[in-house]
Amino acid sequence: MSGREMVRGLQERAARALPAEHVRDIDGWWLRHAPGCSWWVGTVLPHGEAASDELVRRVVQAEDFYAGRGADARFQVTPGACPDGLDAVLEERGYRRENPLSLQVATAGRVLERSPGSPRVRLDDRPTRAWFDAWHAVHGGDLRSERTMLARVKGPSAYVCAMVGDDVAAVGRAVADSGWTGVFNMATIPQARGKGAARTVLAALAGWAESQKAHRMYLQVERDNVPALRLYERSGFGEIGPYHYRTATASGR
Repeated sequence: MSGREMVRGLQERAARALPAEHVRDIDGWWLRHAPGCSWWVGTVLPHGEAASDELVRRVVQAEDFYAGRGADARFQVTPGACPDGLDAVLEERGYRRENPLSLQVATAGRVLERSPGSPRVRLDDRPTRAWFDAWHAVHGGDLRSERTMLARVKGPSAYVCAMVGDDVAAVGRAVADSGWTGVFNMATIPQARGKGAARTVLAALAGWAESQKAHRMYLQVERDNVPALRLYERSGFGEIGPYHYRTATASGR
């Protein structure tokens, strides 16, 4: 498998683990709309090949899809995995470049080797109220829409709470999909940060990944989130590729 194929495959797994309410596949471009959910759930995943003279037409198709739903178009742009020239076309149309991210991978065994070993955890196959309360306390957002989005996930899932006494210190989620385990929804309550709770969540998710025979793990993290980058590096993750988003502006339409 080439690096391009791996990156595309992981991003498509992530899209299945963050399922939008409305998805239209146009020749390999996934147009996704998810009202009320975190914005990245409702972005274009432009993986289908397109010749340079086709790019503008394909972009306009996407813009029409979002305009019909009262939303701005936003593209996930991954160098080497998207059609050549797409980023330049979007820039010419006035799209803002935003949110640089890092796609990272590790083996479950490596994550377990680096586990701090405490505190204790709770692992469930669906989100509990305690899991949701901790996630929402850190990230906010429309809780009802997030619940609905998670209910759409089809793959085997794990929801982990790292516990300190009777209190949830950190949470995370994983989805197994064709040999890979994606890590999502990592959150640590402020008073528990820097005490190993997040690494414990990752270790619990890695143990679950091995039980699912999905030993390879991946995650996506903001490139300017230094504490998270340090956490994942200490846990054995390494970058296989950067990507960013392009968001339509009123002047660009």
